Amino acid sequence: MSDARSGLATRSIALPDLAATARFAAQIAAALRPGDVVALSGTLGAGKTTLARAILVALGHGGEVPSPSFSIIELYEPPAVRLPIVHADFYRLADPAEAVEIGLDDYRHGAAMIAEWPEKAGGFAQEAACLSVRLELSPESDGALRESVGDGRWAIVEAGPDWVMREIWIGL
Repeated sequence: MSDARSGLATRSIALPDLAATARFAAQIAAALRPGDVVALSGTLGAGKTTLARAILVALGHGGEVPSPSFSIIELYEPPAVRLPIVHADFYRLADPAEAVEIGLDDYRHGAAMIAEWPEKAGGFAQEAACLSVRLELSPESDGALRESVGDGRWAIVEAGPDWVMREIWIGL
């Protein structure tokens, strides 16, 4: 589905288990470029950090992937990963201006960013190179939906114009 007014395109992807999440993360990782943002939103426990970790693993990271909940930003550099990555968790920000105060733009220079709780930093959906992923738990009230994803999640993916023609988007 596309929104011609905004240049964005939206898809829903079933993530019934960790293996499906890892496959989805690998697709994102394969298409990721410097300057991109993967903005992960959803309620507590929806799987944002799990997906972020899976993307980092797919980029080649073999070590521990701590949640940046307290540090706010974790950096990953080659050769540990294919390209420089900023993994940010903005949950603790009280105001979007705090993202500027911590030097987010400096960290992002030449890197791709995986952003958890992007709305707390003012959001990134307005950027052409943003892939927004909203994770939702499978609702138990909708039998057909529940049957298709089990105890898993849905990823509601909105691709900015820079992502729309990439192979990942065509293959989803």
